[in-house]
Amino acid sequence: MRWRRRQWWRSLVDPVDRVTTVWAVAYAGFGLVCALRGTPLFHLGGAPASPALSWAAVAVGVPAAVASGAVTRYGRRPFLRVLLWVTCVLAGCAAFGLLMDVITLMFGQGVDSVPAAANHVLAATGCLLLAITARTVGGPAAAAVAPAPSGPPAPSAATRSVRLAACVGTVAFLPYVAMKLVWVSGGTFAGVTGEQMLAISERNGASGIWLTLESWGLDGTVLLAALGVFLLWGLVRPWGQVCPRWTPWLRGRRVPRGLLLVPAVIGAATLAPYGALGAGYMALATTGVVTMRQGDFPSPEDALLVGWIGMVAFGVYGFALIAATRSYGKRTRPFPTSGAGPVSRITEDFGAGRAGTGG
Repeated sequence: MRWRRRQWWRSLVDPVDRVTTVWAVAYAGFGLVCALRGTPLFHLGGAPASPALSWAAVAVGVPAAVASGAVTRYGRRPFLRVLLWVTCVLAGCAAFGLLMDVITLMFGQGVDSVPAAANHVLAATGCLLLAITARTVGGPAAAAVAPAPSGPPAPSAATRSVRLAACVGTVAFLPYVAMKLVWVSGGTFAGVTGEQMLAISERNGASGIWLTLESWGLDGTVLLAALGVFLLWGLVRPWGQVCPRWTPWLRGRRVPRGLLLVPAVIGAATLAPYGALGAGYMALATTGVVTMRQGDFPSPEDALLVGWIGMVAFGVYGFALIAATRSYGKRTRPFPTSGAGPVSRITEDFGAGRAGTGG
């Protein structure tokens, strides 16, 4: 049964270079249509960027199509692998904002731009496909043979340094959560009362679900922060690999790797650069190099205080999530790393979630 399962997963992985080529052509075509029609695919500072930047999608899709198509015909070559990784990174940059789109949809609020949201989804899909293609041999030259599997690894905790990073990432959210709870409870922080913050949310187009939660004394971002901390500790503790005793209906069943890795990768790729760049801007504003806009706050100083709290929380948590995700990926790898070919490594990445579940 396990042999058939491995063969089934390999049948999906082997033609991934062809699927990547199809995606690259489609993405380049999508970018070309948007660029010719003057449809902006990117946003800068919350406002639509110049439609000329839509040509960036074409600049990513065309070399990705060339590289993945060459892999299909000639197999992996060093220069092709470099090109695949470069386009993978660029596609990941183009996918920035996907997490924000998911959050707005979760709370019943529409995305700011449908073309931009579609670009985020397409770019994220391409980033995954390009990473898989860069790691697989592909094409007629493929001759990797996977070693006998060692079975799913025993549940284990992350190293002490990674657990410490998780602690720091958790603590970094406490000032942010405290600030939000002051507002939803009707208090005043940074010169803004809870009533004023609710009115600001209504004016900015917050959904009914979001406003209802705030009327109940619950803030949507606080709930998401709690979910993010739960994800972070699931990545560093053994119960993130096998369901613990406090889930009796799932006790002892292995947790699929993708269940934690997918949201972790999306969150890390979004929050870490967002927090880092935002903290850099806060530093420039603090030193007077740039002027901080006060926005809905009484003074630029109040806006700067709130900005620092938010950027530190997102940035520190994002980098802690990167460390935890890397550790979780290594600890849950079901095949021995020594002697494993590229095909076997990517096969295990997809199949590990179901190995050891008993069916």
